[in-house]
Amino acid sequence: MAILIPDSMRKYLLLLVLLIPATLTQAQVMPEALEYTEVYDFLDELATDGIIDLTEAVRPYNRKQIATMLCTAQLKDSLLSRRQKDDLLFYLQDYALELDTLPVYHSYGHRHVTQWITSVSNLSLADPSLHILTKNKIFKMRLRPILGMNLYASKKGAITHRWYGAEIQMDIAGHLSIWGALRDNSWNGSLLSKTYFPSSYDRLYGARLTQPTFLHNLPGVQYKEANYGGDFSDSRGGVALYTWWGRIAVERERLQWGDAQLSSTILSAHNPAVPMLTLQLTPCKWFQFDYFHAWLVSNVLDSTYYYNERYEEDVTRRHYRPMNKFMAANLFTFKPIKYIHFSIGNSIIYSERNVQAAYFIPIAFFKSLDHLLTKGINSENQNSQVFASVTIRPTDHLRLYGTFFLDEFKAARVSPKNKENNPFSYLVGFQWSGWPVNGLSLKGEFMRSYIATYTHSISVLDYTSNTYNMGHYMGDNAQSIYVGLSYRPTRSLRLTLDYTQDTKYRKYDYIRRYIAGTRVENPIIAQKPFSEKIWRNDELKFRAIYEVFNNCYAHVDIIYNHARAYSPTSPRIIGEDRGWNADGTSMELAGEELKTYYLNKFTPAFMQGKNITAVMGLSFGF
Repeated sequence: MAILIPDSMRKYLLLLVLLIPATLTQAQVMPEALEYTEVYDFLDELATDGIIDLTEAVRPYNRKQIATMLCTAQLKDSLLSRRQKDDLLFYLQDYALELDTLPVYHSYGHRHVTQWITSVSNLSLADPSLHILTKNKIFKMRLRPILGMNLYASKKGAITHRWYGAEIQMDIAGHLSIWGALRDNSWNGSLLSKTYFPSSYDRLYGARLTQPTFLHNLPGVQYKEANYGGDFSDSRGGVALYTWWGRIAVERERLQWGDAQLSSTILSAHNPAVPMLTLQLTPCKWFQFDYFHAWLVSNVLDSTYYYNERYEEDVTRRHYRPMNKFMAANLFTFKPIKYIHFSIGNSIIYSERNVQAAYFIPIAFFKSLDHLLTKGINSENQNSQVFASVTIRPTDHLRLYGTFFLDEFKAARVSPKNKENNPFSYLVGFQWSGWPVNGLSLKGEFMRSYIATYTHSISVLDYTSNTYNMGHYMGDNAQSIYVGLSYRPTRSLRLTLDYTQDTKYRKYDYIRRYIAGTRVENPIIAQKPFSEKIWRNDELKFRAIYEVFNNCYAHVDIIYNHARAYSPTSPRIIGEDRGWNADGTSMELAGEELKTYYLNKFTPAFMQGKNITAVMGLSFGF
C-alpha cells in the first residue's frame, strides 16, 4: 500500500530528516589532555563505585564523553557521598560548553560587553578561561591561558621547570571541532647545565631529566639546545568531523591504549605526541572501534636523502634527513555484559619512501598485508604486533584489569626443548575504592616484558618514536611493581602515597644471527629473561594536590628514591650492551665501571643514589 504525502508536507518532512541527525550529535569532541589527571582519577572512582561506565582501554576521552559521564553521575546523586557531589558540581563547571551552557559564575550580560557581541552570543570569564556561546548555539569557543612552575629541591641542588602558553577550543554547527594548544617548557638547574658535564655533555650522562634511555615515567620530549638545562615546546591540536556514532580527525595528541594506571604496555603516552589520522566509531553501547595512522619520528638517518647547504665559499655542508617511519593500528572493544570490557587489536611499524595505502584500511590484519607486500621479493617483513586489554568489575568498588602485548610468535618456541622465547609483555592490576571509607582507593600493578619485546633487528622498525619506547617506559627484559593509596577527604583535594619498584635486567640489541647463510639459534631471545638485574629504582612518593578552581593546581610532593646499578657476573654475549666506544662499537666494561655506565644510562644525575626530593608547584591549565 502506497502512502501519498501532500506536497505541502514534503518540505517539512525533509527538514525533519535533516534535523534528526543534528539533534543526536555530540558537541566538542576534542580530547581531554591526559595531563588533567584529577578529572581522570575522579571518573575512575565513579566507575569503580559502579556509578558510570568507562571504556578504560582507550584514552584520552573527549570532552563530550566526560560531560556525558558527569551528567550520568548527577542522575544517580543518591548514590554519591557529599564530597562526590561537590566534586561533581565542580567538574561540571569545566564542561559547561559541552552541555550547551556557560559556567554559572562570573557570567556577563549585555550591560558589561559590547552590544554587537551580546546580540549574537554570551560570554563567561571563569578560572580564568574565556567562554563564548552564541545564542543559536552554533558556535562555541573556549580560550584558556597556560602557566605553571615546579620547583625540585634535594641535597644535590634545585631544578625549576616552568611552562607557559595558551589553548583554544572551537566547535561549529555540532559537526566540526577545532582545537590547539602550545606549551613552551624550560628546565633549569646546575645538574642540568653543560658546565656540570664539560667533557661528556649529552653523551654518556645526558644532562636532561628525560631522554630515551632513562627509566622513569616522565613524558618524553625533544629538547632544543640550552646550556643551562633544556627547552622544548609542545604543540598539540587537531580538527575533527563527527556525528553521534563516530569521528574522523587529523590531530597531534598523546594516546594511551590498554587499561593501566602507571604505564600501559601497548601505548603508554610516554613518547612525544605524534601527528596522526584517527577514526573512532561507536555505533552502539556494546562496541567501539578505534584506528589511527601515525607519522612517527625515526631518528635514523637516511644516507640517500640529504640537503646541501652553502656553508662557506666553495664549501658545501651536507645535512642528512631521517628515514620515514609510520604506524597503523586498530582496536576493537566489546562490552558483552555491563561489567566486562574486552579489547583486541593489532598494529604495524613500517618504513617506506611514502605511506603505504594498504595500511589505511582500518579493519585489517596488518601482518597479512605485510606478507603480501614484502614476501614476493624475499625482503624482511615490517614490524607488526597484536595486543589485548580486559577490564572486569565483578562487584562494586573493585576493578580488575590486564593487558597483553605480543611482538612475535612461533609455535615451536612454546616447546620446552626450544630455548627461544616469544617476545611479549603483560600487565595485571586492580583498584579497590569507596569501601569501607568513601574516597579511599587502593591500587596495584605488576608488569613484565620479555627480551626483544619492543626492539627490532632493523633499528628504524623499533617500537619507538623520537627514540622513546611507545609501550611501557621500562622497555625490554624488565619488571615493574606499583602500589598506590589515595584519599579524597574533601572537594578537589587528593592525598596519595605511592610505591614503585622498577627493575631492569640484562640489556640486549636484537641481532639476528646467520652462519654461512643458515640461521642458527638466536643468541638474544634464547637468553633466560629476568636472570641478572643491572639496574633498580625504588620510589616512595607522597603527594597532596588541590585544584583551587578548574584547571588550577597547587601541589606538594615528598619523594624518596634509591637508584642503583649492578654488574652482571655472566660472560657477555653477542648483542649485549655493556658499554660503547666513542666510534659506536661495543665494548665490555665490568665491575664498578659497568655499574657507573648503567646508572648514568638509565638514571638522570638528579635521581642517582639515595635522594629525598621536595617538589612544589602551581599551574593554570596543567
